Amino acid sequence: MIDINPKNILIRYNILVESDMTPEEVAEQLFPTDPYIRQIAKAVFEGDEDEVVAALQNTIDSGVDPLSLINDALMAGMEVVSTLYDYGLLYLPDVIISAQAMIEGIEYCKEQSKQVHESKGKIISYVVEGDIHDIGKKIVTVLLRANGYEVIDLGKDVPVEEVVAAVKREKPIMLSGTALMTTTMHAFKDVNSRLLASDINVPVVCGGGAVTQDFVSDYDLGVYCEEAADVPKIADSILQGLDIRKLRDTFHKH
Repeated sequence: MIDINPKNILIRYNILVESDMTPEEVAEQLFPTDPYIRQIAKAVFEGDEDEVVAALQNTIDSGVDPLSLINDALMAGMEVVSTLYDYGLLYLPDVIISAQAMIEGIEYCKEQSKQVHESKGKIISYVVEGDIHDIGKKIVTVLLRANGYEVIDLGKDVPVEEVVAAVKREKPIMLSGTALMTTTMHAFKDVNSRLLASDINVPVVCGGGAVTQDFVSDYDLGVYCEEAADVPKIADSILQGLDIRKLRDTFHKH
């Protein structure tokens, strides 16, 4: 049971949330109406990988193109999860579980189709040099892949030179880096300087326990991200044309 204001309205969907409604009851009002698509979206919301695959197969058997289900059903279910998370009705572990189920569904759709599914964009994810704490990176990587991005995961304790070389080779729309320790976060500035020296202006999205908004704002390419769930939103905003200044205006919260 959730404790929220009875007058709280999910304005985008014109949904009234009563104080005694569970997240599941709110989600029921947000799922697509088509019975096949609804079944898939609900399975994603519930984080049930087996049910996601079963619902996908059931829908594919009815004659629906597998790749169309990635956006029409899997992404629709994940959007419900993201919406409830944004309104404080779900927590990050719920998002991660649903994201894993969605990734399983995406892979299944790819297997069932002879066509190639194009990703929304390429992103490099890594943990800064000297830091071996990668749980944050793993979470971000899952969320990005669940939202349709191709993620080049460089791993943990990645030397600055390797990060810069990967950017030059892969040409991503952004970097996503994490640092847990204050002794390692200064590697972000080194990456920033090396990229600028090569006339590369890709946004460097930074997060982790040691990182602060003031620190990230101190260098040209930095965009601070406090919540892992915001990283896909930052990527979407880049695709919509937001530059680094506008990204800061949107996602810097302090």
